[in-house]
Amino acid sequence: MKEKIRVLIVDDSAVVRQSLSSILESDPQIEVMGTAADPIIAVKKIMKEVPDVITLDIEMPRMDGLTFLRKIMSQHPIPVVVISSLTSEGTEVAMKALEYGASEIIAKPAMNTAKFIQESKIMLCDAVKAASQVKLSRKKIVQTPEIKSIPISSQGNFVVPPKYSADVILEKGSGPTRVISTDNIIVLGASTGGTEAIRVFLKGLPEKFPGVAIVQHMPEGFTKSFANSLNGICNMEVKEAENNDKLYQGRVLIAPGSKHMLLKRVGREYYVEVKDGPLVNRHRPSVDVLFRSAARYAGKNAIGVLLTGMGNDGAKGLLELLESGAYTIAQDEASSVVFGMPREAIKLGAANKVLGLDKISHHIITKLSE
Repeated sequence: MKEKIRVLIVDDSAVVRQSLSSILESDPQIEVMGTAADPIIAVKKIMKEVPDVITLDIEMPRMDGLTFLRKIMSQHPIPVVVISSLTSEGTEVAMKALEYGASEIIAKPAMNTAKFIQESKIMLCDAVKAASQVKLSRKKIVQTPEIKSIPISSQGNFVVPPKYSADVILEKGSGPTRVISTDNIIVLGASTGGTEAIRVFLKGLPEKFPGVAIVQHMPEGFTKSFANSLNGICNMEVKEAENNDKLYQGRVLIAPGSKHMLLKRVGREYYVEVKDGPLVNRHRPSVDVLFRSAARYAGKNAIGVLLTGMGNDGAKGLLELLESGAYTIAQDEASSVVFGMPREAIKLGAANKVLGLDKISHHIITKLSE
């Protein structure tokens, strides 16, 4: 049998430590090897036994989470999942944590809410599993039916709800609708490692470039800070998408956390629809949902890009884009933090081109000039 992923939980709240332990231990692939009330205690535990993954709170006594993260990543890198509160200050700090080397961000669960019961277990366990696969290096300094509970097996492990496809948001059509517009559009999906990959991709694009719609797997409340940070360093305008936002040359729209985003078209103009719905491929937003909508409403005028991430979200969608006449690109293994999503797309034959991250922007610019 495959060894379990050993996790160290670092949080100053005893209630949170207990809750996180219960959630993680309910997954048969994960083992909580210990907990720590602050980073000083965590360091002592790590000296005795190195965990596969650390879950880390940001605001803690004696040493804050960011300082601890920087020390870990510069001395002995260990995959870290940051669990942060949904406050404006908390989201900004969480973005900084990604820059310092955190693998994933998860919103601190609101205990005893329906949303917590439905999805927090899935998201947290998946984040830990994704983090365990990360390639690390040292750092220089729609209304859905309410699910009342998660089914529990006789062994005490939670039973994962059905893994929905994009069909629950947008049914697959027989082919792309008639494309009136000749404007190109870029649709991009990413997950673990995607925040940095998207930053690299967008910084390589000029101001006058076709509109870009992006799905990055990220919790509600964090995508706005992510978009704002990109807006300050990129040539194009970058914003968190709102329902009915137009997508045009020079603009990048990032799907808001906990909402699906679909590309739509009226006449010659593209816009996005932001909507509720169940998790698709265990994610909301889902890359498959965005890609399917682009296949339908943009077809041969679209370019699809699938970047680093765990799982298979986006793989089938990229194939649908290819079949609609779109040009498709998957990130290569060498430059991916986690070569899951691109690999699944490549296996399906969904990618026209497989490229290193540093070559994707330039390749698209060249392709559009042909």
